[in-house]
Amino acid sequence: PIFLPARFNVGGTDVGFTQYTDAFQRSEFWNKIDRFRYHTLLAPVKTLAPMVIDVPPSRGIALSADLFGTCSPVGLVDIFLIDDIVNGAFAQLAAQGVGPGTFPTFMLYNTAMPIGDPTNIFNCCAGGYHSASAIGSSVQTYSPYDFDTTGIFGVDAMDTGILSHEAAEWVNDPIGDNPTPAWGHTGQVGGCQNNLEVGDPLTGSEIGRMVMPNGYTYHLQELAFFSWFYGAPSLGIHDWFSSNGSFLSDAGPVCN
Repeated sequence: PIFLPARFNVGGTDVGFTQYTDAFQRSEFWNKIDRFRYHTLLAPVKTLAPMVIDVPPSRGIALSADLFGTCSPVGLVDIFLIDDIVNGAFAQLAAQGVGPGTFPTFMLYNTAMPIGDPTNIFNCCAGGYHSASAIGSSVQTYSPYDFDTTGIFGVDAMDTGILSHEAAEWVNDPIGDNPTPAWGHTGQVGGCQNNLEVGDPLTGSEIGRMVMPNGYTYHLQELAFFSWFYGAPSLGIHDWFSSNGSFLSDAGPVCN
């Protein structure tokens, strides 16, 4: 549902047969858009050959499926190693069409990314992130993410749950520096934050799951609307402040 269309309904209102990120954008600005023509689509989509990473023993570990009773082993690989490898691959990937005009995503399978030493439980774990690097005089945005089938990090983080978070954040805040009034103490943010990261305030909150034509049921994260960050009145559908109605008012006073 991130790259292929599905029928999305928000609070009883049909917002289109489209990709999830587009359905979110339409809902986010519902009171201001031309509802027949407004779209923000991730297209065309091209799948490239897998990248093989040789992870040094000090930078990653594999956890047996028996350890947590999961259906598959779980990998933990240092996020800084992943980022270095991804950035080092852009010159080679340019020959396959990857460049500043594209949004390359890098899918890991049942592999999370600790912030440093993978044996330190206090470093665990990022399921995904979006970032940007200077490529000559241009900027290359990108997003590594985990497609998790084990449920070890919660059902909301399974399969496309993480990418639904990162793709929507990329659309709204591609470089990570679109400023907002400070907000926080919600979702994955324990302190204060001041950028337009639409996934972070609702990490852990799902919308309805989506069954696609392949028969697989995908998970999708609820996301915060523009108006939640910048203040009422809402520009969003039903005058909501998030895509499943968990936020019915804005972020409130500036976080401190």
